[in-house]
Amino acid sequence: MNFRKGNKNDLEQLKELGVKSWTQFKDELTNDNWNELYKSLNSYETYNDLLEKSECIICENDAGEIIGMAFLIPKGNPTEIYDEKWCHLRFVSVSPEFRGKKIGGILTRMCIEIALKNNEQTMALHTSEIMKSARHIYEKIGFKILKEIKPRLGVRYWLYTLELNEIEEKPTHNTV
Repeated sequence: MNFRKGNKNDLEQLKELGVKSWTQFKDELTNDNWNELYKSLNSYETYNDLLEKSECIICENDAGEIIGMAFLIPKGNPTEIYDEKWCHLRFVSVSPEFRGKKIGGILTRMCIEIALKNNEQTMALHTSEIMKSARHIYEKIGFKILKEIKPRLGVRYWLYTLELNEIEEKPTHNTV
């Protein structure tokens, strides 16, 4: 496996991975909510927007196919969820056939390394009740629930934060 920075040349594969990795949640959502999510996942605009304002880390298999991705958006990009003083993690995704190989955790830790290098203080993310394995990874790394936020797509969501100066286990992966 190879980890590297993603770029606009990866747009098609990022979109394909988004759809492929998030399809696991289709049966846990209503048809309307799945269609709303699918529309976003299947849109070049979603990934183009993320690439423009974030650092993208991808994982490729030995054949050069993108099998994992994560986007780190720097502070100064507030949303209805995220404070302007926080960097935030988005779309940590792993292809279904490569789950269980710690790729999601490695991508998350690589984003933490980048955030530390960029002198970020707080990293945030949001995740839901249907994303049990993702929540386990984040909590193991040290993210803590700050609060429950308004439901999205008909499921419960929580806002997590990680105070970067309080990380007990510093990331050990080389950033790309």
